[in-house]
Amino acid sequence: MPNKLTWLTLGLTLAALAGLSLGACKILPTPSAQGGDSANSSAFNPDKMVEEIWASKVIPYLQQKAGPFAEVHALAKTDPAAAGAKYGNPKKQANSPWTFAVRVEGKIVAANTQSRAATIDVDVDGDGKANARVQIGPAMRGTALRDSLDFVQFNDFTNQIDFAQFGKAFNAYADKSVLSKLPRDGLEGRTAKVLGAYTIEGGQDLPLVTPAEAEIGPKP
Repeated sequence: MPNKLTWLTLGLTLAALAGLSLGACKILPTPSAQGGDSANSSAFNPDKMVEEIWASKVIPYLQQKAGPFAEVHALAKTDPAAAGAKYGNPKKQANSPWTFAVRVEGKIVAANTQSRAATIDVDVDGDGKANARVQIGPAMRGTALRDSLDFVQFNDFTNQIDFAQFGKAFNAYADKSVLSKLPRDGLEGRTAKVLGAYTIEGGQDLPLVTPAEAEIGPKP
């Protein structure tokens, strides 16, 4: 029969072995603790994606697709589907409004540069009244640039959030590369030349155009 000393020695030995075993183990985080989906989403970089396609795809597409604003808007008011087929994105989601690629050329008759959501109102037909309102940033509403492109589809994105961020990235890149370089003082009376897109929305005072290219002429 083992004596008490033997049992005590055996107990101490087993305890020591258990301690060594536990010390050698590592507690590994589960995939969800490491981030899981968030780790994947961190690889999504909409700003970089827009920058990579801007010069090679976005600008050439808009240049080919856009029509003169007066012509596009007249057709859009009478037959949005026909205007969309010619100047819009026919691959848009069925429940989405039409977005049209346009060229806006005319005289600036009003400017709002006090707000971060700065705009200029442009008269394209020479009657002294504004026909279109052009966003000049830095803050811009909507996702018209994204929505005008037939090679950008919602189903290409993981979720609605990524798709929305991609739309905002177009506005941010337009501001960084084009709009931030425009003059902000003494704009009324100058000429404006814009390549961009707008979406038909109810309740607008003027169609709101988001530029991909923009030039403002010298003071008269």
